[in-house]
Amino acid sequence: MITAIVLVQTVADRIPETAQTIADLDGVAEVYSCAGDVDLIAVVKVREHEQLADVIAGRLSKVDGVVSTDTHIAFRSYSRADTEGGFAIGTG
Repeated sequence: MITAIVLVQTVADRIPETAQTIADLDGVAEVYSCAGDVDLIAVVKVREHEQLADVIAGRLSKVDGVVSTDTHIAFRSYSRADTEGGFAIGTG
């Protein structure tokens, strides 16, 4: 699975509608509204790199209210469960 984190700038008065439209797109796992330099963060999960162009450039960036996007491809995932599991090896 390929994960991309997409930082989305939107028209200020359309954030909720834009977020919901993005969340409804195939390939979009989650959308967060947030404070800071960006309005929304979308998590895109696809099986093949070619699908990223379809989801992000082909659909997400064309949603009414999206001003710009900045995409970051994830290489590896880390979580607390992964870390705690690694330290638990050989105990018990």
